[in-house]
Amino acid sequence: MTEKMIPLLPCRTIQPVVDFYTALGFEVTYLQKSPYAYAVVERGAMELQFFAMKEYDPAASYSGCYILTDEVDALHERFRAGWKAAFGKVPARGLPRMGPVREMSYGVRQFIMTGPGGNSIRIGQPNGGGPDHAPPPKETFARALHFAETFADSKEDLDAAVKVLDRVLALRNEKPTAVQRFRILVLRGDLAHRLGRDEEAADWLAQAAEVPLDEAERATVTDETRRLAELRQ
Repeated sequence: MTEKMIPLLPCRTIQPVVDFYTALGFEVTYLQKSPYAYAVVERGAMELQFFAMKEYDPAASYSGCYILTDEVDALHERFRAGWKAAFGKVPARGLPRMGPVREMSYGVRQFIMTGPGGNSIRIGQPNGGGPDHAPPPKETFARALHFAETFADSKEDLDAAVKVLDRVLALRNEKPTAVQRFRILVLRGDLAHRLGRDEEAADWLAQAAEVPLDEAERATVTDETRRLAELRQ
């Protein structure tokens, strides 16, 4: 017998969840209205099941699941395109929302999308590392990026990530490399945007766009360059 594990995730109402996942390219394979609302959505080998709870608060949700793939960047692009076509934009805050693709310190390249039900779906591709966190770098700015990215796009603790970056941005006796400064400023602008501080975000992102990088340096920050373009649209 071959086993299969399927996550059952709560939501307040079924239809917004169904609409969301349909826009991402999932097929609704089961939809029940009585005696209680329940839905199943599938896309290839991915299957998610949802049940409605009247007293459920999506904004306070801690539920979710992890999906492993061998094409994380392609899925991110397809999901963004489907979302944008259906709803006009791809929000980075509130519900629903979608984060950037990022190389994580625990052996995966991943992104997080959170649907209308507040469930965080993490989608990751193994990148050759192990499941344990890589040791944090000792160099000041590399270390700050390590922790800020982990707080922002693993724990989703945006305030903690902001504190880490603001601490190193305030340093006067140490200076980051151009690549480090670019990465820090893009992430800082991204965090401000996700926290609803749009004017502050625009300022950080404008500073990032002005960092001079040569062709070789640009090749090392393709994720950040893409994110900068997305946020400045």
